[in-house]
Amino acid sequence: MATALAGELPVREVVLYKHGVGFFGRSGEAPAGEPVRLDFQASEMNDVLKSLVVTDRSGNPVLSIRYDSSEPLSKKLGLFPFRVDGQVSLAAFLDQLKGARIELRMAGEAVTGTILSARVVSGGRERPDIEQLLMLNGSGELRTVDLSAASAIRFSDLKLQEQLREYLGAMNQARSRDKRSVWIEAAESGRREIAASYLTPAAIWKSSYRLLFGDQGAMLEGWAIVDNTTGEDWTNVRLALVSGRPISFVSPLYEPRYRERPVAEVFDAFQIGPITHAGAVEGLKPLAEAAAAGPRDLRARQAQIQFHQGFAKGKDEQAQRKEDAPSSVAPAAEARELGELFEYRFARPVTVKQGESAMLPFLQQKVTARKLLVYAESMGLNPMYAAEILNSTGKTLDGGPLTVFEPGGYGGEALIETLKAGDKRLVSYGVDLGTRVATAFDSGKELLRELRFRRSVLTTKTAFQETKTYTIRNVDAKPKTLIVEHPKRPQYELVEMKPAATTAGAWRFEVTVKPESVEKFKVTEERIVEQTVAVTNLTPDVLLSYALNKSLTPAGRQQLEQIAAQKRRVAALDKSMQDTEAELRGLVEDENRLRQNIYTLNNITGQRETVQKYATELTVVAGKLTGLRDQVSALRKQKTAAEAELAAMIEKFEF
Repeated sequence: MATALAGELPVREVVLYKHGVGFFGRSGEAPAGEPVRLDFQASEMNDVLKSLVVTDRSGNPVLSIRYDSSEPLSKKLGLFPFRVDGQVSLAAFLDQLKGARIELRMAGEAVTGTILSARVVSGGRERPDIEQLLMLNGSGELRTVDLSAASAIRFSDLKLQEQLREYLGAMNQARSRDKRSVWIEAAESGRREIAASYLTPAAIWKSSYRLLFGDQGAMLEGWAIVDNTTGEDWTNVRLALVSGRPISFVSPLYEPRYRERPVAEVFDAFQIGPITHAGAVEGLKPLAEAAAAGPRDLRARQAQIQFHQGFAKGKDEQAQRKEDAPSSVAPAAEARELGELFEYRFARPVTVKQGESAMLPFLQQKVTARKLLVYAESMGLNPMYAAEILNSTGKTLDGGPLTVFEPGGYGGEALIETLKAGDKRLVSYGVDLGTRVATAFDSGKELLRELRFRRSVLTTKTAFQETKTYTIRNVDAKPKTLIVEHPKRPQYELVEMKPAATTAGAWRFEVTVKPESVEKFKVTEERIVEQTVAVTNLTPDVLLSYALNKSLTPAGRQQLEQIAAQKRRVAALDKSMQDTEAELRGLVEDENRLRQNIYTLNNITGQRETVQKYATELTVVAGKLTGLRDQVSALRKQKTAAEAELAAMIEKFEF
């Protein structure tokens, strides 16, 4: 059957993406009644089956799409009664064919028979192994044949011979065949105009930029690098390049899938009566609605694909703004947003031969940019020349290398990430040997920032401040603007400073350095530490030290002073009570000693006067003991009352 090859449906449009796929649109006329054939690489078929859209622009319906199947090799080979795996020996191969008729041509005779088995007999260390065949000949005798002595072997069964040829053919086809064909069948009425579009793996497009600083400002020039690795020419195709990162994956649709099914047997040990099932009252669509759902879903999918099919028809009519170009190359690409993606569409057709690449200008426009220096401590001694670029082009700039040209010539190179319209980016492209930066760390200090008291708990917030000084020396006779990138640290915040910009990991400060001068720039940070402590565990002196804090309100200061005074009173009462108790214990010891002396002297003749003396002293001590016991009791009551008053004060006060 005559077919229209892929070349007869030439590539009309190409859209290249950044995630490794390309959209290809083909169209052309096909003879009436003849299918259209498209050829693809085997590795492309999964993406083709996932994305292929076919339209007959003549109004005829597309009847079917068929393609070369790709049954897994293991599935094909599993249908044969033998296996030829790896370096299988002749004996092992023949042993799989027990019962097959075989003919062997030996020296001087032809041997025929039926295979019983085959084996490899070890020859030991000094002799080689021997492959032997055990067979049954026509007279009913068993015979062992040395296979190495056979000059030719043939199967008598023609069907077995054909199976062996098919087996080897399947293995050869799986190894060598790489092309797969897709046939598009349409109605057999008149010539047809067939359009087909699909996605296949493709080389990603790359972008590179030139930033030219001049007297009139900065000019940004963008080039797209496109590689044609598809195996066929792109002749006068409509080309678009899309920037972004859509999700894409390979789904295994091409190879047939098989699933093991469980084995079920009929169990008829007893009779089962008839079963009736209740009719559903919810969850079923009317037949008319169910029948209409399919075509509507198909129409919705076709409408979803119109972005690609309408690419050939729709053109952005906005005129491209002309700028003063530093080169004679004029960009011929129109830019537009595509949802979350961004597209550069070339207005003029593009030709790229197979195996070739092309550089295509897609941007030449003035941008807002300025030259400055940027320094981070990881850079060492010297800062970097940098350009601060504001994307004022109104377009998304895809990431890529950037070459900087200054009025004096080549300035350096940089890498720029994808830059959305209105976004700003800092790129460094060289080392400034005329500026040196040194850093020094100053000793930190602690500041009590906040003091709160509630329910007997004192909460403090203390700021631990640290200062880093950047010493900047400019040896050139021209002023410079330096961006200092100071790294962020967890839990640290700036003190009375506002950065010019903030990144995920650094604060950026802008410092102006005069010609042939030294500038010092200090960055102060602080870390707030919150601590809580029970007031009952603090001494009056510590409380008074908190009361001296300037951030404390007068009411709070008065409350702390009252608590400290009450704590002193409790402490004084406790001290008096301890002293009195100590004196009381001393008198008790004196009393015990006097009683012991009196008891001892009463048994000795002539000690009456001494006994009388001790008795008088004992009376005095007893009187003092009574007074001290009363005093201790009074002090204990006073202390208990003072502690209760302190507890009530602590519970009541709050600031």
